[in-house]
Amino acid sequence: MPFVVAQPETMAVAAADAAAIGSAISAVNAATAAPTTALAVAGADEVSAAVATLFSKYGRAYQALSAQAARFHQQFVQALSVAAGAYTSAEAASATALRAVGQDVLDPVNATSQTLLGRASAPPSPGPQTIAVPLANVQIPSSPLGGGIALVMGGSGLPTPYPRYAESADMLYLQPHGFTGTPQILTTPELTNNFDTSMAAGSKILTNAIVSQIQGGHVDAQNPVVVFGYSQSSVLSTFTMEQLHALGVPSGDVHFVLVGNTANPNGGLLSAFDIPPGRNFTIPNYVTLGNPTPSNLYPTDVYTLEYDGWADFPRYPINVFSDLNAIVGMYTQHLAYLGLDPSQITNAIPLPTTGDTMVNYYMIPSANLPILEPLRLIPIAGQPLYDLLQPDTRILVNLGYGSITEGWNQGPANVETPVALFPTDLDWSAVLPALGNGTQQGVTAFVNDLLNPATYQITPLVDNPALTTLITAAYRAGDINNPHPSSLWDLLTSWVTTPPEPS
Repeated sequence: MPFVVAQPETMAVAAADAAAIGSAISAVNAATAAPTTALAVAGADEVSAAVATLFSKYGRAYQALSAQAARFHQQFVQALSVAAGAYTSAEAASATALRAVGQDVLDPVNATSQTLLGRASAPPSPGPQTIAVPLANVQIPSSPLGGGIALVMGGSGLPTPYPRYAESADMLYLQPHGFTGTPQILTTPELTNNFDTSMAAGSKILTNAIVSQIQGGHVDAQNPVVVFGYSQSSVLSTFTMEQLHALGVPSGDVHFVLVGNTANPNGGLLSAFDIPPGRNFTIPNYVTLGNPTPSNLYPTDVYTLEYDGWADFPRYPINVFSDLNAIVGMYTQHLAYLGLDPSQITNAIPLPTTGDTMVNYYMIPSANLPILEPLRLIPIAGQPLYDLLQPDTRILVNLGYGSITEGWNQGPANVETPVALFPTDLDWSAVLPALGNGTQQGVTAFVNDLLNPATYQITPLVDNPALTTLITAAYRAGDINNPHPSSLWDLLTSWVTTPPEPS
């Protein structure tokens, strides 16, 4: 029999806190509506006009998303208030009834129940056996990537990566695994209008390239063919694994390193909506859902950045905060893998898996919350408002992943896990205290920001913390030639307009 323990006073306080947060959000939206949706043109030239139009569109989109979040927040506050009142009424009625029964009757009943129950709940039923990995002081283990060739592919819209892209992928994701060989760019279609056609052709190109390397000799378990895939090229690697296995290619001859993998079994967008798992529903002329990364075909290391909506989609999409955060993360997080600090990658958190598997999954925690990142673009007031709202908003977002503290789906990372309605193993009694602590943290950070003289210094847009990682990623990918633009004009004029020739 399930037990529910509630504290009406705490729920009422939480409702008041949540209402205050909602008022703050509404105030922020109202204050920022004009400056963010009607950005003044800096000059009479076409570039200034285009930039102003672009940022005004972003502002209008943010206002629309904020309005949806505000409506959800209002319903959430009403639900808390009604629940608090219901529990208070129920407690009063129960107390009256108990007094009527008489303490002489209740004492033996309570004594018997305490003896039988021992004031302890029944242990939970055992779930699937998982291999838990300690999270403290984790470093990526040495892997035998050797000194051979690494085939480096681009993501959607980037059929032939720039040379700097391959160098960055090698530095950030291959060398930490002991790779001492040569990265080699591989051209694949990477179409954006028909993913199935693109990935079918790309997987064949990759398979042929791997087989060609093996036939050329000098490939073994100590010097395998290494494959680096990003986004769409991570997904097509699934089909290449199956093709190589069908051809009888030994598992030790190939090693995959994938980032932003939309085919992640637990969290990847393609797997999340494959209902039931294994159905592989096809959206005609576009994409087939499912086909998660295989567990037992070839050694693979998969890196996911927290809140990347393509590779880390919330399991419980009824949570509007999580959905909006994931949608924004499809841009802010998914484009940032090459802009991360190397320490973020080497200290990524290994995720639990179940059974025998050749795939290691790593989660890269994010200090930033995508849904609130637009606030940081507002001069002076932006950072204080971000710090005020971030603690509680992060908790609300994380609930969509079945957690209070972690923005990724719980459970084995190598098991295909579709979306569901509500978390079933979340300690809901810890949610309201966490929100209360988050409110205190946010207010403290807000006040500290207001007292900090640095808050009132206007910094160039390109130095804004909401954009610096993306700018670094653009440089390391070869999209821009200036690693440290001093202004928006420097950023635009350093953009590379001539794509590299196919390899």
